[in-house]
Amino acid sequence: MTASVKLTGRDLVAIDDYSADELRAVLARSGELKASMRRGERRAEAAGKTLAMIFEKPSLRTRVTFEVGMLQLGGHAIYLAPQDIQLGTRESVPDAARNLSRWVNGIMARTFAHRTVQELAEHASVPVINGLSDWEHPCQAIADLLTIQEHFGRLEGLKLTWVGDGNNVLHSLLLGGAKLGMSLVAATPAGYEPDAKVVARARELGGAGAVTLTHDPRGAVAGADVIYTDVWVSMGQEAERAERLRAFAGFQVDTALVRAAGPKVKVMHCLPAHRGEEIAADVLEGPSSIVLDQAENRLHAQKGLLAMIL
Repeated sequence: MTASVKLTGRDLVAIDDYSADELRAVLARSGELKASMRRGERRAEAAGKTLAMIFEKPSLRTRVTFEVGMLQLGGHAIYLAPQDIQLGTRESVPDAARNLSRWVNGIMARTFAHRTVQELAEHASVPVINGLSDWEHPCQAIADLLTIQEHFGRLEGLKLTWVGDGNNVLHSLLLGGAKLGMSLVAATPAGYEPDAKVVARARELGGAGAVTLTHDPRGAVAGADVIYTDVWVSMGQEAERAERLRAFAGFQVDTALVRAAGPKVKVMHCLPAHRGEEIAADVLEGPSSIVLDQAENRLHAQKGLLAMIL
């Protein structure tokens, strides 16, 4: 399948930019590159190519995995800190996109506003990758799907239960998971559900029963293959911290919640984690956790994507 799917020059602004077959091809290519790295093979898919990495937010996983990924594919990455471009103030987004397109082979952007990534893609003549925005986190979702596929041998028919905030990561997982045949349940406090348009699109992709919304985390995890959580207070939401901690009381992924899902459930978190808030420390470090596999697979999933689009 990988050879028959061509993504050269394509953007990844949102997970729905790619069809089910295209997502499967990226997952397959990612797995191939992961196996190749473990065999100690040298790769050259990005030889002579450069990726510009625009960061409006700080990052550990996104920066390191894209930079190392380009290096392992024989290419180079340039880190552009917030003060280097000052998108929208010192330099307009269209101007930045058009200038970078003359110098580099691809642009990855980690931004606050999703519109910033969209504008970059509209005005750049090289592929643009959404490394995180307030609306979606497609690279995280692809890495997550790769991780689930590795642990279960498939995606179709699996049940993933999200416990916590209906945020950007959940948006990408709903769309990607539904597209690939998963059943997704989102347990959130009232008022913190995923966006209704995303839910409607996921149901359109996977069928009416593909997505279930609930405010009951205990009921939501029954029969789950995967429990997934994320921080309750993301970057830019610090002023809401006290209010959010009150709203999310009872939504911690702790030992009792994991036990309610059954002995074979896997626990995921995209990190960074706030131990004792959205997830208990003993669960994060426990035998059900595949959190570090997720983190590692950011590297391999993004390499698969880069190898196909650059």
